[in-house]
Amino acid sequence: MQARQRLEQATAIAHRAGRAILDAHASQDFEHRYKKGSELVTDADVAVDTLIAEALDEEFSGEARLTEELAPDHDSLDLNDALWIVDPIDGTVNFAHGLPHVAVSIAWASQGRVEVGVVHAPFLQETFTAIRGEGAFLNGTRLQSSRANRLSNSLIATGFPYDRDTRAPLIRRLTAVLMHCQDVRRIGSAALDLCNVACGRLDAYYESVSPWDFAAGLLIAREAGAQTGHLYPVPQGIPNDLYGENILVSAPDIYAELDRLLKQADEESL
Repeated sequence: MQARQRLEQATAIAHRAGRAILDAHASQDFEHRYKKGSELVTDADVAVDTLIAEALDEEFSGEARLTEELAPDHDSLDLNDALWIVDPIDGTVNFAHGLPHVAVSIAWASQGRVEVGVVHAPFLQETFTAIRGEGAFLNGTRLQSSRANRLSNSLIATGFPYDRDTRAPLIRRLTAVLMHCQDVRRIGSAALDLCNVACGRLDAYYESVSPWDFAAGLLIAREAGAQTGHLYPVPQGIPNDLYGENILVSAPDIYAELDRLLKQADEESL
């Protein structure tokens, strides 16, 4: 099946998932619990993940999936095989608190490279899409990432892990960035942070996240013209497109300066 057909099917599935999220929000009929001690998950996360899994199985029978809620044995997956990467509700804490920055993220990768991505924000009525090599779009309109050329005038986004014990070094990064940029935003959805870089609302984003958080958004940002990479080398055997540690995505002209600033902050924390 061609990439265009995959994108069309993935977009339709994302819209179905978005309607389920809106329904769950309207009814407020979902329970909260925590996994790994600190990471919030709701019944809606699992229900939407199930909806997406069943739809993908129907359309793409036999193709592997990497999802946040329904594929616990992640180590058994070959990341170089054809793979769907799914986050049913990126921004679960936002969803639970009634904030609108929530997204469905669906990507398809082949041979370790993300080929198709869709990020659908149901509350905002925005759908971001991309096919590798064909540009990125918001509700059908082509996107162009920020052309910022000065870090001092740039708006930067980041996020923080649920484990509070791991946040101290990241606060040092944040302090360094705040001292050199216009301001910082913490939206609570990596997928939407990346899409906001893609459409120029943000000038850069950096964080460490899981593949389902960023796979689709990274492709969308790159296809819109943003520079994408990692602060440090990617371990051998892990595809760059699926490695979520120390991601940096920005307007091309500020990438090198921001990369240097973040690394300096890390060195000072040693």
